[in-house]
Amino acid sequence: MPEAASAAATRTSIGDSEFDRDTAVTRRAPGVYDIDLSAGWTIINAVNGGYLLAVLGRALADALPHTDPFTISAHYLTASRPGPAVVRTEIVRTGRTLSTGQASLFQYDDEGNEVERIRVLASYGDLDALPDDVRTSAKPPAIPPMDQCLGAEDGPTPVDGSSAIADRLMLKLDPATLGWALGQPSGRGEMRAWFGLADGRDADPLSLLLAVDALPPTAFELGLKGWVPTVELTVHVRCRPAPGPLRVSITTRNLAGGFLEEDAEVWDSADRLVAQSRQLARVRLG
Repeated sequence: MPEAASAAATRTSIGDSEFDRDTAVTRRAPGVYDIDLSAGWTIINAVNGGYLLAVLGRALADALPHTDPFTISAHYLTASRPGPAVVRTEIVRTGRTLSTGQASLFQYDDEGNEVERIRVLASYGDLDALPDDVRTSAKPPAIPPMDQCLGAEDGPTPVDGSSAIADRLMLKLDPATLGWALGQPSGRGEMRAWFGLADGRDADPLSLLLAVDALPPTAFELGLKGWVPTVELTVHVRCRPAPGPLRVSITTRNLAGGFLEEDAEVWDSADRLVAQSRQLARVRLG
């Protein structure tokens, strides 16, 4: 078991946390859901892509006969903003062990036109029904103990409203991936951290969709600055995470033409690889 700091003094349970409330969707009609996207999951004015994926993931969990996301791929078409949105889902196929569906999130622009923000295709199943046989060469990331890692509270006071999501996360970054914060990026394109929700809620399959997209961009360690918007994000959920903090490792090996890939692994307190992801993101050069 990895060494970790104690959880928040007052813990909330799965189903009764801010994350659950802010990703909750209201069924308006079969396959149609309303939600008010919370400003609490923004960086500047941009709604975090992992939070948005969890919103669509929750709608699909209600629409499909299976409730656990196994794989979900999202294309981010236009920037979402806090406020009302509608999610429309469609069942593509249902089977005994897997169900497949698609979903899109829509908002209205300033002229009152409906705009599609995200479109996803996903397969769902029952994680508890999977066999225990594991054969892997993957190893948990080498991250220092949590009390030797650094969080937002250890840095300068942020500009008010610049990163609301930071108040909702327990994020402790590996100092070896924090050169960018000191003006000395390593150039390695790596980011590693302990991850949890600030209110102490344990992880579940839906919050794993947030975890893969919650760390600072690896572009920072490549010496780049500014927003790194996601173009496409695919997440594979491998098993239900054990209670306790997660460890997230993200790497980029290739930046070309103004785009980079980020490969993420999420490990739980039982040293199990619980989620993997790859995303394509756009970077601002120069």
